[in-house]
Amino acid sequence: MKTALGKGLEALIPEKVEEIIHLDINRIFSSEQQPRKIFRDDPLKELAASIKEKGVLQPVIVSRVGDGSFRLVTGERRWRAAALAGLKKVPALIKNVASKDSLEIALIENIQREDLNPIETAEAFSRLITDFNLTQEELSDKVGKDRATIANYLRLLKLPEEIKTLMYEGSLSTGHAKAILTIAGKANQIDAARKIVKNGLSVREAEALSKRVSRSPQMKTTEDPQISSLQEKLIKSLGTKVRIRNKGKRGKIEIEYYSLDELDRLLDILLG
Repeated sequence: MKTALGKGLEALIPEKVEEIIHLDINRIFSSEQQPRKIFRDDPLKELAASIKEKGVLQPVIVSRVGDGSFRLVTGERRWRAAALAGLKKVPALIKNVASKDSLEIALIENIQREDLNPIETAEAFSRLITDFNLTQEELSDKVGKDRATIANYLRLLKLPEEIKTLMYEGSLSTGHAKAILTIAGKANQIDAARKIVKNGLSVREAEALSKRVSRSPQMKTTEDPQISSLQEKLIKSLGTKVRIRNKGKRGKIEIEYYSLDELDRLLDILLG
């Protein structure tokens, strides 16, 4: 994995700090562009308890709005926890950040801090690519993550909404999701996800379940164990869903991709 150098943040946040002050919490408002959608109670309470004991160790970053209020650029979790801890003021770095840059800054900062859940991270990657016309390679440089890692996160967005909700809630991990993605058909994926959650399966057990589902009569593309083994090897090697349709001595290999950048990545592997 690449080192997160913070190139995106350095380019977007002006080096000169306007001032560092303790701001009234009520004068700060959350940005609608905040990539984090869910703030779970228990971790927030833990952070609030830490803040009660030690204070806010890292200032939030805000930008002046012009009416005496301040828009959060980064640090919403700290801001919320400070309010929960009963603080009236929080340390804040006031910087002249253009509104159009706030989303990119917030996305990159959250990704680099690894504060987001897997789906939020995937959505953050997707927004950066779409809203700022970035390629996966350019995004890789900005956030300090390998291109293959980004492509794997983007694959999560292809999962059914029910499964993404389970990941939002923390009931399913990225490892569980990768296992589920090897199953064809959204209904089969949802059924597998429900079984994983209900039975508290580990990632290894989820992988075994996915293999059993894929080899069931309804899902089977071939009864040849050698072909099945080859299909599994291709899935692991290419990092995407692969199906081998075998009919006697003939057949075809289907390799799925979810963006042109991912197609380029697969071509690099296949042709390299």
